[in-house]
Amino acid sequence: MSLKRITVLISGRGSNLGALIDACVHGSIAGAVTHVLSNRRDAPGLRIAERHAIATTVVEQRDYASRDAFDRALVEAVDRTEPDLCVLAGFMRLLDDTFVERYQGRLINIHPSLLPLYPGLHTHRRALADGVKAHGCTAHFVTSKLDGGPIIAQGVVGVRDDDDEATLAARVLEVEHRVLPAAVRWFCEGRLCIVSNRVQLLDGPRSGDALVAPPDR
Repeated sequence: MSLKRITVLISGRGSNLGALIDACVHGSIAGAVTHVLSNRRDAPGLRIAERHAIATTVVEQRDYASRDAFDRALVEAVDRTEPDLCVLAGFMRLLDDTFVERYQGRLINIHPSLLPLYPGLHTHRRALADGVKAHGCTAHFVTSKLDGGPIIAQGVVGVRDDDDEATLAARVLEVEHRVLPAAVRWFCEGRLCIVSNRVQLLDGPRSGDALVAPPDR
């Protein structure tokens, strides 16, 4: 099996990028992060890529006269990386329909909530305000509906009585570092199948057998 080429899009610190790189380096993913693209030239995650000798590109919106010009530049930049899979790992820009349609079925996002709960921003604040007892993250295929694509896997954490946004976010992030590499691994192994807008894991355990569903094994 040839290694899949993975392009990762980031906007910030790149902790999920680091988790993906580690999984690729240790051979648990049948792929390699071959390019990292950011919409911010000051994104700390770019330094992670450089430490691993991974090529980087910056496409910053303020460098372009319009949103349409930025969107075209983003598509062109990603196309040049020739990815088998694109991963949004904290990429904080909405993608236009042209981009989403171009990479339909090979575009994965990690979102810090148990979708369909809390799409969009400020997920931990909203979960705490609602008094939920369980929170978490979701790896999903990206569609034109914001945070509404088919769910690949979810990770769950309990919400503690003394949690604030920072403590809850930190525990959710730890689970993201398990869920996203698992989803990417299954994609690279050709084990993900979408049927009636639901993702099935081929040759895998039943969903619901662990807090990460499907279990990370």
